Parts: sequence; C-alpha cells; structure tokens
Amino acid sequence: MIHKNQIYDAIIIGTGIAGLNAAATFGKNKNVLLICKENSWDCNTFYAQGGVAVPVDEADIPLHVRDTLEAGAGLCDPKAVEVLCRDGRKAIDDLIARGMEFDKDEAGNLLYTKEAAHSRNRILHAGGDATGRLIHHFLMRENPHKLLYNSIVTDIFIEEGYCHGVRVFHKDEFRNYYAQAVIIASGGIGSIYEYHTNASSISADMQGLCLEKGCDLRDMEMLQFHPTVFIHNRGARKQLLTEALRGEGAHIVDEDGKRFLFEYDKRGELSPRSLVSHAINDWKQKTGKEVYLNCSMFEEEFFRHRFPTIYHNLKDLGFNLPYDEIPISPAFHYAMGGIETDLNGKVPGIENLYAVGEVASTRVHGANRLASNSLLEGLVFSRRAVSDILRRDVYFQLREFPAEEEPLWKPVDKELKNELRHLMWEAAGITREKSKLEEALEKIEKMLKRDIGKLLRLRLNTSRNIVKSAIYREEPLGAHYIIKKGTT
Repeated sequence: MIHKNQIYDAIIIGTGIAGLNAAATFGKNKNVLLICKENSWDCNTFYAQGGVAVPVDEADIPLHVRDTLEAGAGLCDPKAVEVLCRDGRKAIDDLIARGMEFDKDEAGNLLYTKEAAHSRNRILHAGGDATGRLIHHFLMRENPHKLLYNSIVTDIFIEEGYCHGVRVFHKDEFRNYYAQAVIIASGGIGSIYEYHTNASSISADMQGLCLEKGCDLRDMEMLQFHPTVFIHNRGARKQLLTEALRGEGAHIVDEDGKRFLFEYDKRGELSPRSLVSHAINDWKQKTGKEVYLNCSMFEEEFFRHRFPTIYHNLKDLGFNLPYDEIPISPAFHYAMGGIETDLNGKVPGIENLYAVGEVASTRVHGANRLASNSLLEGLVFSRRAVSDILRRDVYFQLREFPAEEEPLWKPVDKELKNELRHLMWEAAGITREKSKLEEALEKIEKMLKRDIGKLLRLRLNTSRNIVKSAIYREEPLGAHYIIKKGTT
C-alpha cells in the first residue's frame, strides 16, 4: 500500500546548484522531495571556486555567446548557448534579488574578473574564491522543501514511456517514492577517475542507471581536465587551484621558470583549459620537468583576501602563499556530455523525467566548457525545467512498484573500483590512443561479467559509454585529444 507521504509533486535527485534552484523555483506551495546521496554540501557546487560567468549587460550577451561557441569548438548547440547567455543575466538578477550577495567594490558595484577564453571580465565571485560554497549556503537556507540525507537512488520507475518515481536506499532499507515529475541533478562522473576535483559522492551511477532505462547519453567523450590541480594531498578529491588565479595574473612555469605555454598558444595562461592541460601534460613528458603555478606577483594581503580558500587549504599542506610555487597537474574536472535533454531539461521519449546541470547534455558546452559557465547552466536550466513542468498538463497515474532491489555492493567492488579509476585515467584521460581505448573497453566488459554490486555496474556502464564514444570520435576535437600511435 502506498502512503500519502510517499507521493510528491516533484522529486529532485541532487542538492547542488541545479537541484536546489529547481526546488526554490517550485515555490513553497508544491510538495517537493530533495534526495541527497550523502551530506548536502558534498557536491561540486560547494567546491566551485572561480565564480559564475554572466553577461555584464545586454551588449555583452552576443560576446558571451561567441566566447562560449568558440570554446565549444563547433559542437555546441547555438540555440542552447543563446538560452544560457540570454537567460543567464535574468537568473543572476533573480538570485541577487532573493538575497545572494556577490563581491562588490567600495562603491557597491559588482566585481567581475576574467578567466581563460573569455574576451572580457564577466565572472562574478563571492567570498573571493568561495563562490560555490556561498551560493550553496544561500540556496540551502532558503530551501522550503523536505531533504532526504544519506540516500542512494537505486532505480527510476519508468513504464510505457512515463516516469513514476524512484527507489531509494535509506537507513539500511529500500523505499519507494512517487511523483508527477522527477528531476535528475546528480552531477558528473569524477569518482571514475584516479585524479579528480569532484566531491566524493559524484560517481556516475545515475548516468549508468539512465543507460539501463533506455535514455541516451550524448558527447560523453568530452571530458574536461582542469590544468591547475595539486594532486599530492590525501583523499580522493584533489586540491583545485581556480582559473581565476591565472585570470588575475598567475603564471604557469617549469622548474627553470620558463613560461612554456606560449609555445603552444599565443594566449599563454589564458588559453582554453583543454589546451593548457594538454600543454602541461606534453611538456612534462617531453622534458621530464616538473610544472608549477607561480603566484609571486600577488601581494600577500591581496592573495589572502581574494583567494582565502586556496590560501588556507594550501597553508595546511605546508605552502607559504603567494611566495611558494605550487606543483600542479591536470585532473578530471567536468563532464560536458551527459543525459540527452531538450532545452527545457526534458529527457526525450520519457514523460515526466528531466535532467539539469552537469548530469545533463543540452550541448551548451560543446567540446570544451567555457570557464565558469557551469554554475550559470545550473541556474538557467533548472528554472526552465521547473517552468516546463508547471505549464504541462502532466499525465500521472499512480502505480506501485516493488521495493526489492539487487545487492548494491559485493566484496570485489572496492578492488575493481580502484582498477577502473586507474584504467580510465590512463586510457581515457588527457591524451588518448585508439588502441589503449580498445584495451580499456575489453577490460571494462570483463569487469561487467564479474559478480559485482549494482552501483559498480552502473559506474562501469558509464565508463563503457565514455570509452566507446572516444573510440567512435577518431579525430581530435576540443577536450577530446586523441592521437594516432607514434604521433603527438
């Protein structure tokens, strides 16, 4: 028997910027359930440092569109980019009107900074380099809806082309929840890579589950590796060094002090992320030299005020900033591809199912995401998804589904997870070769035949899709840097 407290107007999977902003857009009069895999702050939004890109004014909209399209290397949907930039200013103004405070100058004007591949300063920030954390705090404070913590979504109920709800593992038992609409806002795929900047709960299982439910993933080979990451700290999530550091003037150098990026692109430190990551990786391999981020051009007081998160985190690791050079490496950062959706976040072919934020693909990022467009994407498309849900005459017939579920974990899973992370880093990382991708695909297929838990199987589903997509795209494009054996 289904109890009324199991039935909602909407279920939102994820509590990052996309999920929380969707919840706020529904308003207080709707019965909404947010499902959080672990703690609410264990999401990529919380760790976002640089800021949120947004057109400064009406005249900047076409320039922001142009910069986004150029970074996307021809794979963006121009309509999606137009939506992002045109609706972006409205979304930010709405956030500010609701009480969110961004950094301002002494006269009270919003401060904008510059990041790679932007033609002008248009990056809003808060708390210096704590933008994501402060936006997350703000959205959590104003959230009026029920939030279910420490809950893993293990199934999505889809029958005859309609989504009816989800199954959740919570407090050592499986529970079913039903809704007129389900919004997936669960984030990216970080935990399938050996080195990444993502929250620990970001593990690609929802993408893998959607594959099993017949949804399409799009452009999954398009994965962004952030060029400036300190990877020697303990823990799975590595220490991100925001692109805003380079936007404000920091340099990338080798151990001899050479700013070698100019040998790859005339824009140097302000080249697109994919170029900078490839250049660092290639330079290390060619020269055998370590690569560093040099911040010595900053005054200490300015650095501590502008980049307090980095200042204190690196201080705890023994660095005296801005004087010490920081050894850096690229690490996985962001998935441009995801669950295929339309421009309202709706999943094609399945009524009442939506996906927004990093988990989705509207093709707004194309082959290479323009820096700091991700938070804006979460705001814009969460609003559009909720607006679409509210204006639709939604068909919803309550159907009960069994609460039983297959085992989520098996004894061999941990060993295979670590093997998968290394495999994906080596074969489907910054530089790819078809032969290595084919070997990786064969190993993933063998893992899938093992006696494994469901959650690992879902990760493997996503990994297999990434590798297959990378094999299929034989020519390099944007973040997908594939070479023929023996070439560079």
